[in-house]
Amino acid sequence: MNIRLLLCLLSVLTAGVSFAAPAPSPAVWKAGVATAVITPEQAMWMAGYASRTNVSQGKTLDLFAKALALEDERGGRMIFITLDLIGIPRTLRKSLEARAEKAWQLPPGGLLLNASHTHSGPEFRVGRAPADDGEFKPSSLGDSYGRELEEKLFTLISKALESRAPARLAYSFARCGFAMNRRLPTKTGYQNSPYPDGPVDQSVPVLRVEGADGKLRAVLFGYACHNTTLALYQFSGDYAGYAQQYFEADHPGAVALFMLGCGGDQNPYPRGTVELAQKHGRALATAVEAALATTLKAVNGPVRSSYAEIQLDYAPAPTRDEFKARLASKDRYEVSHAKRMLERLEKGEKLPTQYPYPVQVVRFGDAVTMVALGGEVVVDYALRLKRELAGPAVWVAGYSNDVMGYIPSARVLKEGGYEGGGAMRFSTTHPGPWAESVEERIISQVRELNRLLSK
Repeated sequence: MNIRLLLCLLSVLTAGVSFAAPAPSPAVWKAGVATAVITPEQAMWMAGYASRTNVSQGKTLDLFAKALALEDERGGRMIFITLDLIGIPRTLRKSLEARAEKAWQLPPGGLLLNASHTHSGPEFRVGRAPADDGEFKPSSLGDSYGRELEEKLFTLISKALESRAPARLAYSFARCGFAMNRRLPTKTGYQNSPYPDGPVDQSVPVLRVEGADGKLRAVLFGYACHNTTLALYQFSGDYAGYAQQYFEADHPGAVALFMLGCGGDQNPYPRGTVELAQKHGRALATAVEAALATTLKAVNGPVRSSYAEIQLDYAPAPTRDEFKARLASKDRYEVSHAKRMLERLEKGEKLPTQYPYPVQVVRFGDAVTMVALGGEVVVDYALRLKRELAGPAVWVAGYSNDVMGYIPSARVLKEGGYEGGGAMRFSTTHPGPWAESVEERIISQVRELNRLLSK
């Protein structure tokens, strides 16, 4: 039989036969998303840089709050809220937690709040504005913004739950390279400056959410890097804001949500201009695209979560005389901190010895383990937990549920510097650095929550 005849025969035999792609997996999840603009409508003091001397002057990019509501086949729910803000006050977390439990019977572990830590957002955490002497003065704008924000977030949760529809989840990750360690070792200590040899976590974890029709509905993605490309007087979500904007523009109808990782000692480089923030945003959005273009791992249920608050110890506080001696410092913030602590002591108050620190673990079946830690967590935590926790994918986020200050590892605490304790002088509540037990205390609680969810 010649080749031409064979080809003709094959064409007849296969006529009318289609070779379809494998059927997609069932849409076993329900997912809903919602967004809200949270850009202040009037000028406010901005958060992040003590060097600012005036209120905001417009915006280069709107600030957003976004919610992703997920429900598994058994009815287990998980709600993620991402915010283009400097942080999350403990009071905001606790209020939303109580209201969500009352309205939707959502347990504390079923709510995860994460702040992008943009340094181009409003200062609302203490409801105050900086004064010339380094102290704070009352700010009604900060107070009212905080109250309005809580109502917007409560409404956001409601809208996300109402929009739930059948969905599929999948996970993958890529990498992005503009984050760099910022703890440069020098003869005089650790300086806030680029340190290319320092530890980093440049992974970009991505959770894809698609509808039953296969259409992309949302992506939840992370990166471990300060949102400090910009230090201007315009509101902006910085690189994370641009990454979300670019991805959504490339995927009309989809919502992009950013979760900040353990970026306490990581900065974007280079930095300083809107153009650089846009370039970093484009690089991160491209990394998300790369993750989606690789082999995606299907994420099935159930979703299980656990939340706990542990008492983190402070190192022994300075004595009254030691605080008084600091009043002669040339560092005005050290002076201000000493004044605040002395005022409390003179009122007969005791300085705190512990802080209620939030730890959260979320398990998506056997596919993904997510750890959410409070505060400005340094990268050592992410690297360690990825080594030590079992499972194919471990996603570690910082800046979650309460951003009370820097959370150093044992190494960083011993080395000192800004993240190791120096930043505490800007605090209105912390008496000083954390105790040496800080890392082991947090890691132990993560292990315990993960063990409970593994049963």
